[in-house]
Amino acid sequence: MEKVDGRLVRGDQTRRAVLRRAVDVASVDGLEGLSIGRLAAELGISKSGVFAHFGSKEELQLSTIRAARRIYADNVVIPAFEVEPGLGRVWALGQYWLDYSQRRVFPGGCFFQKVSHEYSARTGAVQEMLAAVHLEWMGLIETTIAAAIEQGELAGDPKQLAFDLNAYYEAANLSSILHNDESTYVFAREAVRIRLESAVLPGAAIPW
Repeated sequence: MEKVDGRLVRGDQTRRAVLRRAVDVASVDGLEGLSIGRLAAELGISKSGVFAHFGSKEELQLSTIRAARRIYADNVVIPAFEVEPGLGRVWALGQYWLDYSQRRVFPGGCFFQKVSHEYSARTGAVQEMLAAVHLEWMGLIETTIAAAIEQGELAGDPKQLAFDLNAYYEAANLSSILHNDESTYVFAREAVRIRLESAVLPGAAIPW
């Protein structure tokens, strides 16, 4: 059996620990709130140890976005895609998103809503990655809706419906954080249901 290098294992564990803390910090304080010194102090490891994994603040920020994307996928996309394509998957995608926000998978609510507002008017590699993640998410909603249209369950423009549904998700996330009020998720779920009902074709029904 090939011997596992303990240093590599420890290095991977350190990197994972740093990124898990980084996504939580950034969801509250933004990506500018990240620093190698802060993360080292909070995790009780050396600054040089953190620096060895990332090398620069920008690389730390980019790695944090990648880590957050994986967590997001695990909590929203993957479980929704266990549902068969069609209206059921469209509904599930929204419910898992609202649940992800409400459960505070990230303590600051939706990681991507927080940091995308922070970087939306900037330029550079961080902004470009966030823009790409946003386009990926919107495209995923659109293709999920398009599949339901192809199956004769929904009618309308997938791009418009995706925009509308995502606006409800983000409004719930922001309002719940700003006012510390979870009732906003009740309103959001009802808004999603009403919007989908406006596009449902005869013979199809929203599963809840």
